[in-house]
Amino acid sequence: MVDVTPKEVTHRRAIARGRVYMKPETSTLVARGAISKGDVLAVARVAGIQAAKRAPDLIPLCHPLLVGSVFINFRIEDRFIEVEAQVETVDRTGVEMEALTAATVAALTIYDMCKSSDRSMVIGDITLWEKTGGRSGVYRRDPLEPLGVESMPGDFDGTFVSGLGDDLDDDADDDLGLGDVDLDA
Repeated sequence: MVDVTPKEVTHRRAIARGRVYMKPETSTLVARGAISKGDVLAVARVAGIQAAKRAPDLIPLCHPLLVGSVFINFRIEDRFIEVEAQVETVDRTGVEMEALTAATVAALTIYDMCKSSDRSMVIGDITLWEKTGGRSGVYRRDPLEPLGVESMPGDFDGTFVSGLGDDLDDDADDDLGLGDVDLDA
């Protein structure tokens, strides 16, 4: 864990955003308050606030700090709901992880509450938009900068490495002691 004791105590703020992509009918139900589980945005707001305060319990090596305030706001569009989390503190380390955690858990809560209406929802674009305070000063994301895979340097073909075994050969299932089990089935 990084030693933050020599750092100066300053006012710090972070803003993170994420989106839950959904069918237009689903966003209309949320806007009308017609989701069967209840008030989606009220529950997601509380979940986001709770998550910001629990970030060090979820993320290894994330410093516990006194969260001074958390604001969770939403923007409803036809094909998505955008979550914005703003977290502030006066401390020796920033609140970026708290803001990102708050936005993510609020988005997960929207998904959970709406899944009976729309199983095709996608959570994405979880991004730090602004950070102030501390030695590194101010960071503001360029709103014209693309999000997602398009923003990554190099070529990304959508393939992920599993981390199981040292190689990615066709006998990867043998490394797991599974014999002839087809992991791709």
